[in-house]
Amino acid sequence: MTAKIISITDSAAQRIREILSNAKDNEIKGVRVSVVTGGCAGMSYEMNYVKEINSSDEVVEDCGVKVYIDPKAIMYLLGTSMDYKKNKFSSSFVFNNPNETERCGCGESFKI
Repeated sequence: MTAKIISITDSAAQRIREILSNAKDNEIKGVRVSVVTGGCAGMSYEMNYVKEINSSDEVVEDCGVKVYIDPKAIMYLLGTSMDYKKNKFSSSFVFNNPNETERCGCGESFKI
């Protein structure tokens, strides 16, 4: 059995369902997770709506939701847990990635 590229917590799955149900565009099929260069540590996570499913995307289904993974991000995301945190002042998706070797002070970017 192969390990999942990414696991999704109940909290993240619930938020993804909310986002998709509130989307004004009926063509939205899900969310795609990518890793892009940028930020003070060199890389950051990016999430976008999926209107068209790419045949090269990896599809992860967990907690009743599908998340599409950009194929270029797979090697950076192996073993990652995607969570959703909400507090008094902010809310955001949080990626707990065992491959990170460094994270910037603001928590927006990372290094592997």
